[in-house]
Amino acid sequence: MAAHQAWYAAVNGLFGDLKKFAVDYSLVPRAVFVDPEAASVGLGEQQAAERNIPYEVTRYGIDDLDRAIVDGAARGFVKVLTVPGKDRILGVSIVGENAAELIAEFVLAIKHGLGMNKILGTIHIYPTMAEANKYAAGNWKRAHAPERILRLLERFHRWRRG
Repeated sequence: MAAHQAWYAAVNGLFGDLKKFAVDYSLVPRAVFVDPEAASVGLGEQQAAERNIPYEVTRYGIDDLDRAIVDGAARGFVKVLTVPGKDRILGVSIVGENAAELIAEFVLAIKHGLGMNKILGTIHIYPTMAEANKYAAGNWKRAHAPERILRLLERFHRWRRG
């Protein structure tokens, strides 16, 4: 955050007479460098509840992630709060190896209005810790699968097989 603010201070120092630039404090990620790391951005469950903002929670356990298992870092989780029935991200908490780095994808997504479907549709290198974000999005998608359409497709494919 200090480096971000310094950039604005420098630009305003150089060009402030022509145009002033303001820091956007609406979406500031946070990290605690303990073992394992903890990082978050946006709303947490307690904040959403205090503000009466409805939300759904999707989790992915990092203990299931291939890279984490190989690295001996298979502990932690990715937890995403979304608008009920929508893929819009309200907030994310990550606990685990490199959590402070993993949160960046969600900061970008929230800032630019990209939802869980966009994260799921993004290619992630295998095996990396960043896949945890994609797998969290996959868990969200499975929980929001269009059951009626899936049943129709199942019947259609059964009919095609004869």
